[in-house]
Amino acid sequence: MLKDYNRSIGEILLTNGSRIKLFSADKPDRFRGPQHHGAWCDELAAYRYEDAWNQLQFGLRLGNHPRVFISTTPRPTKLIRALTGRDDGSVVVTRGSTFDNAANLAASALADLKIRYEGTRLGRQELYGEIIDEVDGALWTLTLIEENRATESPQLVRIVVAIDPATTSGEDSDETGIVVAGITADGHYYVLEDLTCRESPDTWARVAVNAYKKHKADRIIGETNNGGDMIESLLRQVDPTISYRKVTATRGKIIRAEPVASIYEQHRAHHVGTLAKLEDQMCNYTADAGFSPDRLDALVWAMTDLMEGASSMMGLAALAQFCGNCGMPAPKSATVCPNCYQTLEKGPE
Repeated sequence: MLKDYNRSIGEILLTNGSRIKLFSADKPDRFRGPQHHGAWCDELAAYRYEDAWNQLQFGLRLGNHPRVFISTTPRPTKLIRALTGRDDGSVVVTRGSTFDNAANLAASALADLKIRYEGTRLGRQELYGEIIDEVDGALWTLTLIEENRATESPQLVRIVVAIDPATTSGEDSDETGIVVAGITADGHYYVLEDLTCRESPDTWARVAVNAYKKHKADRIIGETNNGGDMIESLLRQVDPTISYRKVTATRGKIIRAEPVASIYEQHRAHHVGTLAKLEDQMCNYTADAGFSPDRLDALVWAMTDLMEGASSMMGLAALAQFCGNCGMPAPKSATVCPNCYQTLEKGPE
C-alpha cells in the first residue's frame, strides 16, 4: 500500500518499507551511485541515451536475484535486438497486442486504429508488438542510423532549425515538423533535436524560435507550400530579429529525400541520442505510404540547407578556425575570437 509520494525528489514509499525511486532516462548520470533490487524500464526502445540502460545495470546489485521488467514498443534498436536475441534463458519475452486490452479502451479508438493501421508494418509494430525489420522502398534503415549514432555533437560550424508546418491545428490535424541539425567543418551532419508537435501556429512558432536561441542557430527554414508568408510572420511576432529563409517544394518527397539519404549511407549523418518518432518515420516512409511525414520533411529541409553551404564551409575551415562560443570564423593563428572575444580552444592539428 502507498504510504507517501514525494514528487520533488521522485520517491514513492510503501507501507511494507519498500522505496521506489523515479528516474528520467534523459539523464543517464543520475543512475550513477544508487543501488536497486529491481527496476521497471518503460519504453526502453525509445530511450534517447543507451547509457541510461548501461548505468542502471551497475546499480542492479541488491538482493538474491535483481531483475528488470521492460515494457516497450519493440522498435528494432541495437539494444532491443541484443536483449531479445539472448538464448541463455536470462531474458523472457512476452508479447501482447493493443486489442488484448480492449476491455479498457474505447471501441471507437480501436476501430479507427484497425482501419488506419491493420496490415501495415507500423501497425504490426505498434499494435501487435512485432519487431519489424527493413521496409521495402524506404530510404533508411534503423541499422544504418544505429551505426552512426552519437552521444553528443562536436563543434558545429552551422546550425539550422527547419519547419514543415501543418495547415490546421487540432487533435486530428497533421503535426508541425520541427528539426534542429548542424554541420561540422569536415562535412559531418548532426541531428540535434526533433521538436515536432501538434500545436497552434503561435505555439509551434515559439517552439521553433526557442530552439533557434537554445542552439544559437544560424537560420530558421520554413516550407511555404502550405503556410506561405504566414510562417515568417508568426516567427517574427515571437522574435523579429531571427534569420529566416523560406523554401518551396517543387519535387516529390522521395526525390527531395534521396540526396539526404546518401549522406547517411556515407556515414556522415549522426543522430545525437535516440529520436524515436523521427527514426520510425524515416524507416517506414515509402512513396505509397499513407501518412504525412512531417518530421522527415523537416529533417530533409534542414539537411538540404546545410548541404548547400557545405562546400564553402569546408573551404573556409581549411583557412580558419571556428569559435566554440559564437561559431564565427577566426584566423588560424588567433587565440581570441574577434567577434565575441572569447578564448579560442585549439583543436587537434
